[in-house]
Amino acid sequence: MALREVGWWVAGWDPHPEALTTALARGAVDEAASSVEEAVAKADLVVLAGPLEAALATLAQLETNALVTDVAGVKVPMMEAKPSGMRFVGGHPMAGREHAGPTAATPALFRGAAWIVCADGASAEDIDTLVGMIESIGAIPIPMSADRHDQVVATISHLPQVIAAALVNQVSSQPGAVELVSGSFRDLTRVAASEPGWWPEILMANVENVGGAIDELISQLETIRAEMAGDRQALTARLASAREKRRDMAPPEVRVGVVLADKPGEIAAVGRALEESNADVRDLQLRHALHGGGGVLTLSVRPGEAEALREALTAEGLLLE
Repeated sequence: MALREVGWWVAGWDPHPEALTTALARGAVDEAASSVEEAVAKADLVVLAGPLEAALATLAQLETNALVTDVAGVKVPMMEAKPSGMRFVGGHPMAGREHAGPTAATPALFRGAAWIVCADGASAEDIDTLVGMIESIGAIPIPMSADRHDQVVATISHLPQVIAAALVNQVSSQPGAVELVSGSFRDLTRVAASEPGWWPEILMANVENVGGAIDELISQLETIRAEMAGDRQALTARLASAREKRRDMAPPEVRVGVVLADKPGEIAAVGRALEESNADVRDLQLRHALHGGGGVLTLSVRPGEAEALREALTAEGLLLE
């Protein structure tokens, strides 16, 4: 979708005919090819956009003079499987949603997202071609070796998936706990809602790095447990350090909470307030009421825009949290 918006002509193929039909209907491809060979016949660039095992299988049978790239979440297996003589530059867009398939696609997905480029052994011309494509759809190319990529994503992507799954399963086993989960727990475990079918192959393909990340986390948890037993000063310093580091990871923002009543027009009123205040929404979260409709909508905006937004929301008759 994003490529077509900037002028690319796209032929697509998928092993599941219904997925390809949906992609065509949604405007993700110009042409639905009947085979891999047909899809790549006239290609300048081939993107392997399936799960890791599918991408590896397709790579092994691919015959093309075009530049080939992929979006797999583990890069060393892809780089090692690259056929000799193939023009290949590995890629991994650090963007995604917990939903899978063409029905969940959006052309805005990559805007502002980091896109790892693993150029191990590729020509400067092919690297420039891929970087140009990445930048054309609003993403930010980040050069990195395949080894380093797999080490980094083990900590920032694969470990969080494991933690989220463990936390959700732990809470679900405790009677009465699920009804009490709050926004912070939902934020922390959002990725547990990701498609489970392809996560095992990702984790198993990067087992050494993920295992090391788990060991390091266990060590940190053991240290925290020891501090909880009597070293208040060390525990406080650890939490304060994490707080400051977390602040440095994202632009400053202020949260504005809006209580939504169970009646039509509430979201529309929020939209009018955003337009009136000209606030730039950096993030939002809706916490539903346990019984009935309504809830609390939390809008994260730049610090200098929060007061104007509060005034506009109040003018719309909305109650602030």
